[in-house]
Order: sequence, then structure tokens, then C-alpha cells
Amino acid sequence: MSSYAVINPATGEKVKEYPGISDVALSDAIGRADSTHSTWSQETTVAERAAMVQKVADLHAERRDALAEIIIREMGKPVEQALGEIDFCADIYGYYADNAEKFMADEPIDLLAGEGTALVRKASQGVLLGIMPWNFPYYQVARFAGPNLVIGNTILLKPASQCPESAEALTAIYQDAGFPEGAYENILATNEQIAEVIADPRVRGVSLTGSERAGAAVAEVAGRNLKKVVLELGGSDPFVLLSADDLDEAITAAADARLDNSGQSCNAAKRFIVADELYDTFLEGFAEKMGAASPGDPTSEDTVLGPLSSEDATERLQDQLDRAVEQGAKVVVGGERNGNFFPATVLVDVSEENDAYREEFFGPVATVYRVSSENDAIRIANDTPFGLGSYVFSNDPEQAQRVAEKLDTGMVFVNGVGADGAELPFGGVKRSGFGRELGRYGMDEFVNRKLIRVMK
Repeated sequence: MSSYAVINPATGEKVKEYPGISDVALSDAIGRADSTHSTWSQETTVAERAAMVQKVADLHAERRDALAEIIIREMGKPVEQALGEIDFCADIYGYYADNAEKFMADEPIDLLAGEGTALVRKASQGVLLGIMPWNFPYYQVARFAGPNLVIGNTILLKPASQCPESAEALTAIYQDAGFPEGAYENILATNEQIAEVIADPRVRGVSLTGSERAGAAVAEVAGRNLKKVVLELGGSDPFVLLSADDLDEAITAAADARLDNSGQSCNAAKRFIVADELYDTFLEGFAEKMGAASPGDPTSEDTVLGPLSSEDATERLQDQLDRAVEQGAKVVVGGERNGNFFPATVLVDVSEENDAYREEFFGPVATVYRVSSENDAIRIANDTPFGLGSYVFSNDPEQAQRVAEKLDTGMVFVNGVGADGAELPFGGVKRSGFGRELGRYGMDEFVNRKLIRVMK
């Protein structure tokens, strides 16, 4: 039986099962990507590749509603958020199409001595493997495939096992945008097959977005085979609230930051670290906001909180919550789950000995901490194995800058949430992975910076 299937998390219905790829078909896909690379990278210009990437952006916009319906079925994303994801994808592809020639331009080097010239010319590396998660089935692909196709790399794309329908829809988009066969190959492979793909000498690099466990496994195989890897893994992002001119606005931002994608986002705020003088008022308002976000039908425009993505995801979150309570944490707001519909939950009194202190809750569960000083807030914020994103709220600009500089994370957002952009680099440190996606930095991960030195 194939592990690739669409199972609607809102109803439990198995919508459709997809056959996995055979070893022969997988080898053929790698071969097509490899043979296409030479012509794709050398016989098309950057402008020509950018034009096709722009067509991908246009097709996302044209097929917006149909694409949204697919991921509502696959992983339960509320409809407005599904549409927002697709709009963001169009922005990402458009950004790389617009900036392709600038990002790929030669970079002259001023020589310290000697005659002649020197420059760095950017070139493709070859076949790349992308291993994608289920929580943002289109967005994760956009930020990997968009820049790399412009560069001239070719793509093998392994979707999450529960998202084969959205992967099929993306394949159709790339075909309809005019990409040659082999430029973008959708592979419904097993983990064992993926290990073989990474080891294949025709594959030059791997990008994974997923769990720590998956990242470690991929990095191990890639390391043995000397392959470049980009890893975007988990996060337990702190939301540090030290002062606010409008506390209600900060509370709303906190709830929004925790509930995006039904709480299933690696860079969602998950730990809320609040100055002592604001704590009681914040906790009351935050619990009220979280409690008002009742799980509902993801096809309804009014729904903010849909089901979790699968029964397994729901069981894992429930186990984490149960252990947290057993170890002394208190539930301020939250209730009984109903199938895969998990209520927004707020925990307090999470001690350093509690498993919940260092775990990532991948769902709508927030932990709230009271701190007595700025230094205490920084200490708790950094006391985690993760280091993806973070949020700082303060009405003192110098304090906000000072705290931002001391947070051990790849990203800091000051006095705002939901501020991601196609032009902004995305990535973390520590066990949140390494490498960057989006912006010009995302374009530099899998490019050959070739030195050309002319003596005379």
C-alpha cells in the first residue's frame, strides 16, 4: 500500500490514494533531471528562465481557488489562510522573476595586485532534491524551486506523504508554464528511496524543511556523500513583551502569531515571555483571545482555527499537553479535542524541569512566562535548543534593538507579526537548521560562484 494519500483531517475520509514511485521510474526521473540540466542551464538565458518562473506566478493567481481547495482537503488549512498562502507564492515567484538578472549578474573583484581582471560568475550546480513538509504545501516549494529554476538548476521534488494532490497540481503548473521535461520532477518516494537519491552522484544538493529527526537523517546521508544541504527545521519562537503603548494591540498580535496555520508553523510564536507589570493583564486578555478562537470548518471564511493536519499530529500534541500538565503546568484556557479539532490552549507554570519548557508544540498551544527584568527575558528566550525566529515588543526603540541583538535566533521581528516577505531571508540557527531561503540569500545557497581571473 502506498504511503501517499489524501485523508481529509476534518472528516477522516480517505479522499484518494496515490501510487509511490518505483525504483526504475525514480532512476529515470533522476536521469531526466540530469540530462535536462545541461541544456536548461546553458541553452536558456536567465531572462528566459525568469519568464517561465513569472508564468508560474501567473498560474498560481489564475488557479487560486482550485489550489486552495486542495490543501483544505489535504491538511485542513482554513480557506482564507489557504488563499493567502497561494498569493504569497505568486509574490515569491514574481520576486525572483523580477530580480533574476540582477541576482545573477557578474560580480567584479578589485585586484590588490597584478594586471588583468577578476570576477565571480554565478552558475547552476545541477540536480537538486527538495524534501517538503505538509504544513505549507505550496509556499515551501515556491521558496525552494523559484530561485533554483532561475539559476538553472533542475528539481526533484518529494512532497509530504499527505500532500500528493497539491504536488500533482504544482507539476501541472510547471508543465503549463513551459518548463522542459526534467526541469521539475515530482517523486512520490519512500524514505529509503530518498536516501538513495541523496547518495546518487548526479544529485548535487538537498534542501529539507521538516522535523529535527528528518533533518538529522538527511544531513547524515548527505554528509557521507559530500552534498550541500539546507535545513529548515523546528522552532519554539519567543514572543518577548517588555512594554507596550497599546497592550490590547500586543495581545491581538500574540494570538495571531500563535494561531496562524492552526498553530502548525515552525516560526509561529510559541513561548510568551512577559514583563511582570504587564503579565496579569496580558494573560487575561491573551487567554480570552485564544479561547474565542474555536476550531471550525476549514471551508468557512469565518474559521481561524481548523483541524490539525492528521490524527498522528493530534495524538502527538495531546501527549505533549498531557505530559506538561502531569509535570506541573496549569491550563488557563483549553478544552477537550474533538477528533482532529484541537482547542487553542494556554499553559502557565511551566518549570525548567518540565518537558514542555524545551519542546516545540506544533499546534495551538502557548506557554506564558512571567519575567522580572530584560535580562531574565533574554535568558528564557534563548534557553531552548531552537533558534528560528523571535518577536520583541517594546515601546523603547533602544531596548527593542538591544534585545533583538541578544536573541540567539535567525530572525527577529520588532513590534509586529506576520511580516515575512519574499525579499526577506528566512532561516535559523542551533537545532532549527542552517542555510537561508527567500531574498537574495535564498538564491545563493545552490549557486556555483565561479571565479574567472584573466591575467592579460
